[in-house]
Amino acid sequence: MVFFKFGVNLNNMTKNNSSASKDFLKVLNDRSQNIFKRLVERYLDTGEPVGSRQLSRLLDVSLSPASVRNVMMDLEELGLIAAPHTSAGRAPTHQGLRFFVDAMLEIGTVDESEKDSIKATISQGADDEEFEDLLTKASSMLSGLTNGAGMVIATKADMILKHIEFVRLDKQTAMAILVGADGHVENRIIELPLGFSDSALIKASNYLSHHAIGSTLAKAKEVLFSQQKIDEAELDLLTKGLVKAGLTTISKTNANQKPILIVRGRANLINDTMASSELARVRELFDELESKQGLIDLLAGADEAQGVRIFIGSENKLFSLSGSSIILSPFKDVSNNVVGALGVIGPTRLNYARIVPVVDYTAHVISKIMASKS
Repeated sequence: MVFFKFGVNLNNMTKNNSSASKDFLKVLNDRSQNIFKRLVERYLDTGEPVGSRQLSRLLDVSLSPASVRNVMMDLEELGLIAAPHTSAGRAPTHQGLRFFVDAMLEIGTVDESEKDSIKATISQGADDEEFEDLLTKASSMLSGLTNGAGMVIATKADMILKHIEFVRLDKQTAMAILVGADGHVENRIIELPLGFSDSALIKASNYLSHHAIGSTLAKAKEVLFSQQKIDEAELDLLTKGLVKAGLTTISKTNANQKPILIVRGRANLINDTMASSELARVRELFDELESKQGLIDLLAGADEAQGVRIFIGSENKLFSLSGSSIILSPFKDVSNNVVGALGVIGPTRLNYARIVPVVDYTAHVISKIMASKS
């Protein structure tokens, strides 16, 4: 895969070429590389196979169509280009696109006016929005900017606690009321130890509030379990039992929950000229996405990445059948942990040079907003 780090000149970056791409660079001379590069660029611009006569006019050096055709035959034997139809033109294969992206892609930049527009669109009203509303807006914006389908996948956000208290429901149960820093409220039922008094309930609420406010649930659990060993004298047996039971209940991990998925602009992947088989493959892709199978793998890949990650066609099982590509970039929470990824789905002939920096910058803006909301 190829990775790009935000905050540097993407054009000047050293790309993590796959071993196959390095092998192609060794095999292809300058002329072959130039012809291949021009062919792919033309294909990405038009979506049409490129013929030798047309290609000869695009080159910086003068070469006859016959000479270009000979090079194209070599490229075809290497599996970098192929004839999608019976026409004389050739188009890059998925392997060819991978090589182009790894070794030859010249990444554009997001100009300041577009940066301002992206930031303004996502930031508007962000202080009052919940996590999923913010991500939905980002997905819609990416779809509009790229004419692809904007996609966001994310783990369930671990709430930053602003307020916590226990309210008795009956002799054996209480409700834990959790209020997040973003205004989100959750209620969870807690079983009370036998003989638990109202004063002990207030004491347990105060203890949790003192030590947990400003932390995520996971962090609060870690801190409080450690703190209890220090505060043995402060907590009587029953109160300590409730604190332990409460923490266990309210901090249950979302590991078994499927991630959030938001897709906007699906219609951009469907057009009237599609063959029925192509249409069926795109619809099957959406069905797979809706079932959320494989999204955990995408999130894991985003967690490992330091920047934008590009999947082309068969490189990811979610997109292999439809032949789509996806450009993904991770976004992070205030603790610099990857909590999701956003990107663009489209045909393999996406405008990678333009879309990569747009996706990268959008992920950066989301990360900044999440940090400020916390």
